[in-house]
Amino acid sequence: MKYSSRMASFMVFALLLVAYQVFAGQDHTEFLKGPFKSGPEVTKVCIECHEKQAADFMKTTHWKWTGTPNHVKGMEKSKKEYGKANMINAFCTSIQGGKDGLVHESCGKCHAGYGWTSTNYDFTKKENIDCLVCHALKGNYQRASEACVVDTKAMDRGSMDLDLAAKSVGLPARRNCGYCHFFGGGGDAVKHAGLDSTLEKPDRKQDVHMGTKASGGQDMSCQACHVTREHKISGASSTMAHYDSRVNCEQCHSGAKALHQKAKNGKILNRHLAAVACQTCHIPVFAKEQATKMSWKWSDVGKDIKVEEQFDKETFAKKKGSFTWGMNVKPVYAWSNGMIERYMIGDKIRDPGKPVYMARPAGDIKDKTAKIFPYKLYTGDQPMDAKYKYLSIFQQYKSLWADYNWEKALKGGAEGSGLPYSGTYQFVNTVTYIAAEHEVSPKEEALQCGECHMGGDRMNWKALGYKGDPMMVGGRKLAGKK
Repeated sequence: MKYSSRMASFMVFALLLVAYQVFAGQDHTEFLKGPFKSGPEVTKVCIECHEKQAADFMKTTHWKWTGTPNHVKGMEKSKKEYGKANMINAFCTSIQGGKDGLVHESCGKCHAGYGWTSTNYDFTKKENIDCLVCHALKGNYQRASEACVVDTKAMDRGSMDLDLAAKSVGLPARRNCGYCHFFGGGGDAVKHAGLDSTLEKPDRKQDVHMGTKASGGQDMSCQACHVTREHKISGASSTMAHYDSRVNCEQCHSGAKALHQKAKNGKILNRHLAAVACQTCHIPVFAKEQATKMSWKWSDVGKDIKVEEQFDKETFAKKKGSFTWGMNVKPVYAWSNGMIERYMIGDKIRDPGKPVYMARPAGDIKDKTAKIFPYKLYTGDQPMDAKYKYLSIFQQYKSLWADYNWEKALKGGAEGSGLPYSGTYQFVNTVTYIAAEHEVSPKEEALQCGECHMGGDRMNWKALGYKGDPMMVGGRKLAGKK
């Protein structure tokens, strides 16, 4: 008997729903009695019943912090794995600095495991998996700021109850995912476009999907969109090299819930779908409730600059440099075919006078697979080796952040990463395109025609490859194009 793809999808959904109900409804109090003094003690009890789940998790990028670069243009066939473990970004830059990768002591607090404090780490020890960071729903579970362990100081103060955290395990709530993802890049609202702690309980106007039921929202969990199978979480970060599977609006908005069915100009809107992503119209601004970092100048580290505030955020920290912030930010727009162009460690910089693109979408107006997507345009600077012409790894933790000594920090970075430091450096400007995917507005607040067309300045049509407003000069012609 043959099933339609829709019937197959329904059956998968039904099975997932049953699994959800079974797991979510299971009281673990009788299985996790404690008392517990450390995270691995809890995990040892978890894997008595969940050994397969532990084995599955150890195959994921959340555990390895690497994966094959199937997201990076030109690297799709590479078998070498890349990720947070061996890539560089324009925030806290790299975890590889210092002898034996000492920086892991700090950066590893967001790794879903215990004890990754140096370059050498035993990824085969199941008891080092941190089950609680994703599954504890009570007890105010916290990780220590250093050493990649449970926050024992919080336990001593009584502000965290490890036993209660262990007994409360269930399907992850937004707070669990947000424990790391709201605070990516070194703080709340720093990195992502519209992804911060205010989304734990947002209003519908901030995000129609995650908004509370009281405000008229859907109160959806993260995994409602980021569907998870065998602990592999769907979603493709616009800055990372690997993804397991993608998230797209059509997962829900198809069939009986197909797009724009009740819209007055539904046919016109649907014609846009060949060239315009859903997010472009439905995320008109990001950082609605809390400002997000828009730039970071590492070159100002150690200087004496007056600290000012922008949207209640400090614009300077002596150990990190200068920042700018934005709130209710209009995105910039670019073509994306689903792949990214990414700066990888050791890549030579041909012209230091031009910005180095850390990550940007691949695709253009001639690419029939590309659509226009919204992005946070994040800028800054960081050191480049003046001789070898690549971005340098530097040791910030227990080095630059303590003594503001760039020479020492660059030597420590070379020692940890194995990327040689010539002894001379200069700062180069960097640019990162970060996709705006969250804070989806209610339909009544979606972009209107005049914001992009008929004199509207939302889109830079010429930068996107058009001769002018496509309403006036015509849309892209793709016949015979690849």
